[in-house]
Amino acid sequence: MNTAMLYSATVLIWGTTWIAISYQLEGVAPMVSIAHRFALSAALLLLLLVPTRRLVRLAPRDHGFVFLQGLFLFSGNYLFIYAGAAELASGLIAVIFSTMVIFNSVGGALFLRLPVSLWVALGGLLGLAGMAGIFLPELAQVDGSAATLRAFGLCLTGTLCASLGNIIAARNHRQQLPVLTCNTWGMLYGCLTLYAAALLAGTPLVLPLERDYLLSLGYLAVLGSVIAFWAYVTLIGRIGPDRASYTTLLFPLVALAVSTMFEGYRWSLPAVLGLALALVFAGNWLAMRRQRG
Repeated sequence: MNTAMLYSATVLIWGTTWIAISYQLEGVAPMVSIAHRFALSAALLLLLLVPTRRLVRLAPRDHGFVFLQGLFLFSGNYLFIYAGAAELASGLIAVIFSTMVIFNSVGGALFLRLPVSLWVALGGLLGLAGMAGIFLPELAQVDGSAATLRAFGLCLTGTLCASLGNIIAARNHRQQLPVLTCNTWGMLYGCLTLYAAALLAGTPLVLPLERDYLLSLGYLAVLGSVIAFWAYVTLIGRIGPDRASYTTLLFPLVALAVSTMFEGYRWSLPAVLGLALALVFAGNWLAMRRQRG
């Protein structure tokens, strides 16, 4: 797949996973549902790669980095953001998560010695401004209570975890480690870590057998994890973690579009929205330029 197709697949799939996630949080601890998701994803990848002999053997040092990729990208980031989501509006979470474009640019420079692109920095500012404009009504209602600040910190920590996972994935790509092999082991390490944490915390390891839960779990495992993470991590290797993270600026737009069609979501402040959309797409256009400042 070319870069544009990988980019589009990532945005479209992750922009719709919120529907499936909403069915995963009823009667089950988020930690356990996240573990189920990546356990199923890892099992599917093993069934795909082992018979075809595409699961490449990794050196112990590489397994260490893949473990970190799984810890940050396939477990920790979801755990922190799910915990913070209980107290924050979805719009604020989207804006917080969009700061990953900044984290990735700084992390790429610090850990991978990637040059900081002027175009990416400018695109990041435009994109963040656009996100804030889109969710301006929700942002205006945010209070400064202790619960809100705690949730804000949790979501920001989750975003930082995701960014660290991006940087480690870029490192693994530099070492020419196959994406699917890294994702398979990373998802396995991630889900085992969550299962162990749940056991230590005394959290019941339950698997609801309701149709909606199982269907949403399958959607998240196959499309949201196996396919979307393959596309996204491949994108990181091709265009760098800074540019790849610009997909986070479009996830909420896809989610709002779906909500408009199926839930009757009503758009407000059309002038502000039009400006915000222009800023978001301008930011993505600038980020995809090949020039580096």
